[in-house]
Amino acid sequence: MAVPDFQTIMRPLLEEYATGGEQPISTVRARLGERFELSEAELAERLPSGLARTFANRVGWAATYLYRTGLLARPQRSVYTITERGRDILARYPDRVDLHVLAQFPEFDEFRQPSRRRQAAGVGLGIEGQDATPEERIVSAYDEMREALIADLRDRIHTMPFEAFEDLVLDVLHAMGYGDGTEDDRIRTGGSGDAGIDGVIRQDRLGLEGIYVQAKRWQANVGRPVIQGFIGALQGARAARGVIVTASTFSQDARDYAATVSPRVVLIDGERLAELMIDHNVGVSPRERYEVKRIDGDYFGEES
Repeated sequence: MAVPDFQTIMRPLLEEYATGGEQPISTVRARLGERFELSEAELAERLPSGLARTFANRVGWAATYLYRTGLLARPQRSVYTITERGRDILARYPDRVDLHVLAQFPEFDEFRQPSRRRQAAGVGLGIEGQDATPEERIVSAYDEMREALIADLRDRIHTMPFEAFEDLVLDVLHAMGYGDGTEDDRIRTGGSGDAGIDGVIRQDRLGLEGIYVQAKRWQANVGRPVIQGFIGALQGARAARGVIVTASTFSQDARDYAATVSPRVVLIDGERLAELMIDHNVGVSPRERYEVKRIDGDYFGEES
């Protein structure tokens, strides 16, 4: 048979976890290949880009949707287990589980819709199907893949050791162009006695100017008292500017306060950090590129 689409894979995948318990996705993928009676050629079939196997890619997307909507849990990387919600869905939908079924959960919209910041910038995932132009479908697919990558990055960030998170924050700022251009322009100072400053980005080779950084790999919101404490640390260091980066979010009170104080403090929350990692290739790498070409009217002598 042909390689099934990722929605067709969803219910069989859930069933495998319902009977097999916690297990790596690679183990379940192999059993699904047998279950769908896929030949060696079909299992080896690749996407048009040639960079991924079609069946593995579709199993991965099925698992991603089930995980993001709470039907699967992920106790460790690439290992899943079924949840009570997942068992309930198996009981309620004996024939098929697909996006229409998952759409009943609020997590579905949270996963598929971009953040308010990106919505304000005109980014959306709602253009699909027969009514969309090919260009609109490409943009919608790209945005969906980006949102999935943001979510995966945030999951990994939350499990990083604190020291590694501090290094990550400094690496992102360096990749954005801050620093004096050398590899040692990032200084991690976090630890006991750091006075609330976890790192410094040197802006010149003599160290006369710097950006002072505080990194909070927190699950809870970061509130105004943290900002106030950091302001005091900046004043003690005679610093003109600083950045606070959190893996979580900032309270509105913290954001309002940071917008009015001196020294200047920039706040970067977990979603924005993941976006910056993608935009500046920190912890990610380009996998596929597609070019969309149009007729060159100048070549054919057409008037614009």
